[in-house]
Amino acid sequence: MGISVWGLDQADPFRTMPYPGTSWELQGKPACQPHQHLRNGTAKLMSLFHPATGEVRVKGVRSCTNAVLHPWLKERLRDILKTLPPPQLLLSSEENQATWKSWQEGLTVKVTLPEDLPPLRMLVVLENLTGHKSPELLLWMFARGIMVLYTPLGASWLNMTESMQRILKRRALEGHYPEKPEQIIEWLEAAARGWNRDPTPLEWGGHRAARRERVRLRRHALGGSGACTRRPIRRRHRTVLEKWQRANQLTH
Repeated sequence: MGISVWGLDQADPFRTMPYPGTSWELQGKPACQPHQHLRNGTAKLMSLFHPATGEVRVKGVRSCTNAVLHPWLKERLRDILKTLPPPQLLLSSEENQATWKSWQEGLTVKVTLPEDLPPLRMLVVLENLTGHKSPELLLWMFARGIMVLYTPLGASWLNMTESMQRILKRRALEGHYPEKPEQIIEWLEAAARGWNRDPTPLEWGGHRAARRERVRLRRHALGGSGACTRRPIRRRHRTVLEKWQRANQLTH
């Protein structure tokens, strides 16, 4: 439909603590981390992710209140809108209004849309939080052709930005011990810059989903408990039954 889709999310607070992970070390000399750590504060990561290209725009902060998030989000959205082509299909006022409302079909709670709307140019997926429903923010986005889509309560994983943040966290923090929140911010932003040099588009049911499915197929379920093994377990009761049947036949 020619609409750019982005996702917004704020990563959980990252603490100044040793993060488990793998690292390359000399044989017999593994990397050691302290069993105690100093609580010097936390850091958060504001992320705006474009799944179609894999591009991510981030900013590390100490706190992520509306006063911090909204100005940063508006600035990033302005930059993105400048790169988008103008809408090619010009619709009437009624058709344009119907296009906006089509993204609210099936919702029990719908965002009130203004009567005068510009052509739809972007969709932004957000978590269902009170701060993301600020009237001032929504009116600002609607005036620029941006429609908001909220993930259902308890289903924030539907926002692909969470997957992107897990990748950045693993690359930046695993196997390291940041002692200051400024280090966490610097490492996360550096990981995002490295990712953007050669980004990977994300899609539902892509290569990762196929790999997980192959792993599940290689496992053997045990009863109905949900437990599984990587190799089949020999069923001894069948062997005992076959021996008894063979002995019974020889006896008769």
